[in-house]
Amino acid sequence: MCGIALSIGPEADPATFRRMLATLAARGEVTETRQENGLLAGVRRLRVVDRERAVQPWVAPDERHLLCYNGEIFNHHELRGELTRLGYEFRTAGDTEVVLTAFRHWGEGAVHRLRGEYAFVVVERATGRAYLARDPLGVKPLYWSRTPGCLHLASEVKALVGQNAPVSEVPPGHHGWAGPDGPVRLRPHVDLLELGAGQPVIDDPDEAAGLVRAALTDSIRARLDTDLTVGVVLSGGLDSSLALLHAKTLHPDCVAVTVGVPESPDVAYARRLAADLGVPHEVIEVRPRDIRLADVREAIRISELTEYGDIINAVVTVPIFRRLRELGVKVVLTGDGSDELFGGYPMYHQVGPERSRRLFLHKIRNLCRTELQRVDRVSMGHGVEARVPFLDLSVVELAMRLPLALKLRDGQEKWIVRRAFADVLPDYIRRRPKNPMSYSSGLHERARLYKPLFARLHRSFGYDLLEPVRRDFDSVLTRCGNDLDRAIADGLARPDYTVLEHARDLVGAAKWNTVPVVRRLVGPRATRRTPVR
Repeated sequence: MCGIALSIGPEADPATFRRMLATLAARGEVTETRQENGLLAGVRRLRVVDRERAVQPWVAPDERHLLCYNGEIFNHHELRGELTRLGYEFRTAGDTEVVLTAFRHWGEGAVHRLRGEYAFVVVERATGRAYLARDPLGVKPLYWSRTPGCLHLASEVKALVGQNAPVSEVPPGHHGWAGPDGPVRLRPHVDLLELGAGQPVIDDPDEAAGLVRAALTDSIRARLDTDLTVGVVLSGGLDSSLALLHAKTLHPDCVAVTVGVPESPDVAYARRLAADLGVPHEVIEVRPRDIRLADVREAIRISELTEYGDIINAVVTVPIFRRLRELGVKVVLTGDGSDELFGGYPMYHQVGPERSRRLFLHKIRNLCRTELQRVDRVSMGHGVEARVPFLDLSVVELAMRLPLALKLRDGQEKWIVRRAFADVLPDYIRRRPKNPMSYSSGLHERARLYKPLFARLHRSFGYDLLEPVRRDFDSVLTRCGNDLDRAIADGLARPDYTVLEHARDLVGAAKWNTVPVVRRLVGPRATRRTPVR
């Protein structure tokens, strides 16, 4: 994983380019650049695969093409073998060289062969034209802006705001060409709104459970292909517990990391599971009063997020990745994406099957600027590569073929996932109800105290050159009776909360913070639902 920055065109300025790359310093360990007339390209590289030889920017043997690449291609061994049989020779064992060789052989069709989490730019050095590509779900980011005579590209918004020009995002699953002047022409190589469409529905529980188990196990196995220690962000919930169970079985060296107040359900469940598995476990105990305005400001600076709830989640997760960096862990698995795919949110079950499918697809299409943006920025902001096995394209396509009745059954969300791994999941994990991380960690309401300041802090970094902070879409959707079209229209008509709404929210947060933590988290109801001591 890396942070990439390029300035392409006759007006490319070395000083501007150096500032762009400097803002991405946290994403890697070494800075590597290539500077020539009309092309300034650089990478802040986190050394994970073929750590010494996979230098960037990578230049083809005939020097016609240059690659700046951020991500991991999990099938690079297979692609290398196929390309070797076609007559290509390789200088490294890394996936960077495979990406450029695949593009040179298959052209734009290469993206259909890549299994991974990636964003990259290939530059034709003779013409200055650049080919841009981003992975299907948008796990890895890519942005662009334009000033007279120059196209700027970077992994984060913060690298582009210095030009004081509008910033645009390469959408997930898109690719295409751009030049120093003229339009940026992008089109989808994967249509997220059509995933699973036209394929038969899988409604047999046994068949569905077998397919879910096979797809998810294969996805996790692919993401454990490293000789480095693998961390797991463990909340003690279903999804992160599955990631840890697989990591323990399939990788010789793993560690779990959990954040929360000492009395929180997350800490209790995570401690028990890690102990049962014999996995080293780091618990970051954070008291609500430990979260200050400076922590909120730093989370916003790192994450660049544009919805209030995502910012709160970023505040809560920053300590996890800070600790992983201190431990020297560079690769980590997370459980993100499972709720969106397998019915972890109540909204899916309050509408009919057709409307629920539209909600599923809307959430998936927007993950790139919500959950996935938080995971990328907060992890890479501490030099840690986060991998998201639930969002492998094969898992996503399978989930779209499962009826809602297999995702919610007997009042239990993500029922089919629980069924698929019933023989390996401890009963206390399998039966644990869904609870969002920021809530179950005991830290949500403390971060919520600062919500009225989020938008102003966001603007102070210039991030509104892409888009401003806006209301949480899930809350808008709830107010609109889970009608997706109404919610989208309502969000466009009034993007932010009113002053009165902020005031009411602040009063609620203030009241919550006056109640002792133990009473809030392990009161009578929580005690009955939390059989972990």
